[in-house]
Amino acid sequence: MRLVVGQAEPSPQIGLLWQVGEGILEGDSRFRQIFNALPVAIYTTDAAGRITFYNEAAAAFWGHRPTLGDDQWCGSWKLFWPDGTPLPHDECPMAVALKEGRAVRNIEAVAERPDGSRVPFMPFPTPLYDASGTLIGAVNLLMDLTERKRAERSGTWLAAIVASSDDAIISKDLDGTISSWNHGAERLFGYTAGEAVGRSITMLIPYDRHNEEPEIVERIRRGERIDHYETVRRRKDGSLIEISLTVSPVMNAEGKVVGASKIARDITERKRAQEQQNLILGEIKHRIKNTLAIVQAIAMQTMSSASSEERGAFVGRLHALANTHDLLRLEIWNRASLRDVVSRVLEPFREKHRDPFVIDGPDNVWLNANKSVLLAMVLHELATNAVKYGALSNKTGQVHVGWELPQGGHPDYVKFCWRESGGPRVGAPDHKGFGTLLIERALGAEFGAVCIEYVPGGVICKLEIPI
Repeated sequence: MRLVVGQAEPSPQIGLLWQVGEGILEGDSRFRQIFNALPVAIYTTDAAGRITFYNEAAAAFWGHRPTLGDDQWCGSWKLFWPDGTPLPHDECPMAVALKEGRAVRNIEAVAERPDGSRVPFMPFPTPLYDASGTLIGAVNLLMDLTERKRAERSGTWLAAIVASSDDAIISKDLDGTISSWNHGAERLFGYTAGEAVGRSITMLIPYDRHNEEPEIVERIRRGERIDHYETVRRRKDGSLIEISLTVSPVMNAEGKVVGASKIARDITERKRAQEQQNLILGEIKHRIKNTLAIVQAIAMQTMSSASSEERGAFVGRLHALANTHDLLRLEIWNRASLRDVVSRVLEPFREKHRDPFVIDGPDNVWLNANKSVLLAMVLHELATNAVKYGALSNKTGQVHVGWELPQGGHPDYVKFCWRESGGPRVGAPDHKGFGTLLIERALGAEFGAVCIEYVPGGVICKLEIPI
């Protein structure tokens, strides 16, 4: 028996013979191997709709193996329309194709497996005829739509997020032509999507900043992401607006960069707040320095009978306090970098022709304002003592200042160490001066552990500073 698909005689090169009534493929067994190797579900029925053959992909799709010559129309456990309405097997697309003698296309349905899982799919049932035009059965191909549906849902959710975002979200190709424009972009820049899409992104860039776009595009071509790039853009009415820009590459299915997405956020209010805080901070610093200057003047009068060395030590401590306050910048008024504290306090003790300090420690360590001031005072006392008696009193001595974070977990303290070497031999003092008392008493309440060692090679001071 020769097979005719959809009333059209197949190519003689195929030579595929069907014995539909018995549900057995005749001829070369290679055809069975081919059908079973295909990753898409395929099955056949006779003219009455009884299943005569199905491949392994179909069995996997259905989640079970229907009985050949017994199960009818479709091997699915249950069928539903996309809206969840039950779809009787005798009304499924395969049944329609056999009853009406026509191929059925552009229909979607949902198959439920015995385990309760559901698979959206699109069937392609096609009637089969013999050479005389008699309907002898049908063949059906089931296309699993799970991934496509998931992508559609993701795309829908993403589109909803983009559309409702308060931030301006814009996409463009590598030539700078705008391809999408959300409501946030309309609110921020004043252009409607109809006015913006298809135009060059340079319409938003002030003339004096046109050099920014080629640099951004070049980085995007390399697959880089640009985070929190602060710049200025122009609205439709000509006014300028300060924004924070995040730009990400957009890639095609082959992984090639084909465009970019931009998220722009209005930072005008933040900039204005920073300016106000700058003014306040400047005034605070000015008043602190004036207060310290007054304290210094009063102290000089009060300490008129004190030695010049004592007066110098007191003034030095005031200067250390003033320098530390300078480190408390606007955006981090309540903290300072440990490295900055060390460098600022030790700067006056550096020598013209050599640097007696070796500073070693991680950069990303911060201290709050109170600990920063206390550490500055400690460093000033240690350095002053080293100039008088220790490693900074000759041309060969050196001071190693280092800190490290404990290994493992989130660190809650930093180990700090001042170590002198190469200076005169030192010993424990007969009595404790102001510097030693400051370190041992004042720091004892604020720092975790304090230890001062007077070894022949030089003074060693170890601190555990909570962070």
